[in-house]
Amino acid sequence: MLVAPTPEEIVAAVRAVDPVVLVSERTGEISRDMIEAGSRLRLIQRLGRQIHDIDLTAAADLCVPVCNWPLPQLSMVAEHVMMQILTLVKRTRPAGHVVAEASDRWGPPQECDADTFAINWSEFSGVRQITGATVGIIGFGEIGTNLAGMLRPYDATVLYNRRTRLPAWAEQELGVTHCDVDDLLCRSDIVVLLLPHSQQTQGSIDNRFLEQMREGSFLVSSGASTLLDEDAVAAAYRSGHLAGVATDGHRWEPVRPHDPLVALAQDPGANAILTPHSAQADLVLDVELRRHEFTNVRALLADEPLQNVVTANR
Repeated sequence: MLVAPTPEEIVAAVRAVDPVVLVSERTGEISRDMIEAGSRLRLIQRLGRQIHDIDLTAAADLCVPVCNWPLPQLSMVAEHVMMQILTLVKRTRPAGHVVAEASDRWGPPQECDADTFAINWSEFSGVRQITGATVGIIGFGEIGTNLAGMLRPYDATVLYNRRTRLPAWAEQELGVTHCDVDDLLCRSDIVVLLLPHSQQTQGSIDNRFLEQMREGSFLVSSGASTLLDEDAVAAAYRSGHLAGVATDGHRWEPVRPHDPLVALAQDPGANAILTPHSAQADLVLDVELRRHEFTNVRALLADEPLQNVVTANR
């Protein structure tokens, strides 16, 4: 197993093994040189969905099948982001508080039947749609790829920003459009943060960043715990500049009682969704779970059909 290998190390490893299966756990270019080096190369297996950085044409020319393998831990996080988005846009938490009040301020209750019911009896407002909205994703890796697929049925416009732009065919296939961060912020109804931790990203969601977001937009974070300037985010929500805030990561974990976003979580009427870094929940990457990642390797050795084969027709 090679960890963060150089292209030369991959070429040498491909030449040295017979038969060869090249398994790539994270994105990283698999070039024609690497593929041609393996005269006995029988399979390229990408763990994840992104295959834009594999030379599919070279693989097809040399009759080497390429497969991807969706990873459950990544789809779980993407599902969590969808929950965050839907919960904010539909204002689920404040709506639940209205029901929990169970007061008579809206008039006497009436038992419902086919002809008797009271649509929006609380005059609840501010509910929005994902359908037709613009969603901007900052940090477009495997989780972002999963999320883009989940957003497709909503006919949302999906913008993305990452250090290396995807090839045009990958953008078209995913239904996403690349733009710089400033443009993404001013165009997006919902901004999703999926950035990893680095010196550059730590605390980068600050007043300047938030001021560039559209008035009344939503901020969703399921990236690194260190991204948010939590005081600035809380202030942007309380001022009304943000219509909702959701984060799965926090500057201090476990959270401290007086952290600025905790106060929002304690306000039942606030459109704020805080979760305890639980997007992946208790999913454990144990031997049994990881065994599935090598399904195609076993199928190859047993001369059985491969799963999730991708083609060069892109």
